[in-house]
Amino acid sequence: RRIPRVPRAAWVRGTVTGPSIFRPDASGAQSGGSKPSHEGSLVPFERILLVGFMGSGKTQVGLALAKALSWLFRDFDQEIGARVGLPIPEIFRQHGEGFFREVEERVGAELLLEREVVLASGGGWPAAVGRMEGLGPLTFSIWLQVTVEEAVRRVGEEGPTRPLLAGADPVSRARALLKEREPYYGKAHAAIDATDSGPEELAGRIKILLNERGRELIRPLPPYK
Repeated sequence: RRIPRVPRAAWVRGTVTGPSIFRPDASGAQSGGSKPSHEGSLVPFERILLVGFMGSGKTQVGLALAKALSWLFRDFDQEIGARVGLPIPEIFRQHGEGFFREVEERVGAELLLEREVVLASGGGWPAAVGRMEGLGPLTFSIWLQVTVEEAVRRVGEEGPTRPLLAGADPVSRARALLKEREPYYGKAHAAIDATDSGPEELAGRIKILLNERGRELIRPLPPYK
């Protein structure tokens, strides 16, 4: 089986210890980035990573947050689908979960090199030993928490697009999966309850959180609109 070749990230071990601002070079370009800088980042990180169970709203919240920050947005599953040329359910059906996870690892490693970007991981991406710990000090991770029942309800509205919930009892399957993954999600730097809030409200709450983390900066983030 051929796997799309994606550069692997040079993982940087470390933890978030305080504000650290990316500065553009004299020409205003970002080395290694794909987007012009806006006079340096106004938040103390180069990227925000949203993790959480399927149906937690990572994509919609990520889009809202990226718009609010004037940053890029990247969705792991969308990137995988584009590179393989198949929808995620078809990748699982034709190639199996193992193939999907290999591609997911490589795509995730590449996206974690981008700057001024909001990333939405797949629900299973964090569930690997050392992956969350290896994010490095310039990536701030946020766990979007949602109840199993709400996750299954949201996923059900999308139609039969989640291979891992296939079967007669998706709630029980979702509960078992979440139990397996929660220890990994729990390694995120922050957690926000996403059960009863919309994407824009959650994006606003995340901006407040980022302001708190970046309170030592001279200029705070602009108010959320």
